[in-house]
Amino acid sequence: MIDARGLSCPMPVVMTQKAIQKDAPAALEVLVDAQVAVENITRYARSQGYQTAVTPQGADFKLTLSK
Repeated sequence: MIDARGLSCPMPVVMTQKAIQKDAPAALEVLVDAQVAVENITRYARSQGYQTAVTPQGADFKLTLSK
């Protein structure tokens, strides 16, 4: 689980990128608090072959990336 709440782009994407490059997980959860981070992480995940499910959680979003 990556908690990128409170961070402005591109940091949430960079954190996601590092986790994917390091471990190549089959599934990964990312917490963010900005719509632009949701869009950017979704775009990056798609380019790496991941599907992304977005679940609103109050003011935050949980992104579940899976292959």
